[in-house]
This record gives sequence, C-alpha cells and structure tokens, in this order.
Amino acid sequence: MATFNENRIENPSIPLNGWDVLLHCVVDAILGALGLPDIGQIFPDTDPRWKGAESCVFMREAVKLMHQAGYELGNLDATLILQKPKISPFKETIRSNLCELLGADPSVVNLKAKTHEKVDSLGENRSIAAHTVVLLMRK
Repeated sequence: MATFNENRIENPSIPLNGWDVLLHCVVDAILGALGLPDIGQIFPDTDPRWKGAESCVFMREAVKLMHQAGYELGNLDATLILQKPKISPFKETIRSNLCELLGADPSVVNLKAKTHEKVDSLGENRSIAAHTVVLLMRK
C-alpha cells in the first residue's frame, strides 16, 4: 500500500513534524494494506483516547491490528521530503526507531530523504511530506 502525507510547518524555525509526518504515513499505509479506513477514522481526535496522542501510540496500535489480522511487515520503503533540516546525520537513528516501533528487522525497512529543490511549500521549508510503500506478508 502506498500513501502520502504532508503537514504545513507553522513555525519553520522549529524543525519538528518530520517524525510525525513519517509515522502518520506509515500508519496509513499499514491500515490501507489491511483494508481498513485511514488514521483519522480509526483514531479520531474527537475520541478522548486519541486526542493529543503521540504518533508512536498510533504506530503501536496499527502494528497490533496488523498482527491481529495475521500479517507481519514484509517491507517498508519511506521517503521524507523536506528542505531542512538535512536528515542524513539522523537517518540511521530514525530508521532504528522505526524498526523498533514496527518490531521489524532493519533489512526490511528503508528510509530516504529528498528535498524539493526550493520549489513550492516543500522547497520553501513551509511543509514536510512523506511517501510510504508497505508490503505486508501473511505470518
């Protein structure tokens, strides 16, 4: 299942949202591969259980749903698209954290980062996007 997620950066001097954008995109890809509704329908912010919840919580829940349905992660290919900050110094840490949350071997998780070459809101450092492809395998 391939997904796309983009968030506007309210304050571009604060380099946050990238982790959340990535996790939300992975969660949506897992849910989509399971034939389930999207993250906003499964974890609505109108429900007190999910209001203000950390993105890691959604990831753990999506992984739980994946296992309950009899699947495991076959492969994850994720691309973060942002102008700044450069991801290369943090890439292995981000990948390692993804593997831990997914309970996945690093050999099946790939992370790339791209800039948008100063074009549109992504290139102007006003937003961050992620593209994710997930392959689920029957256990």
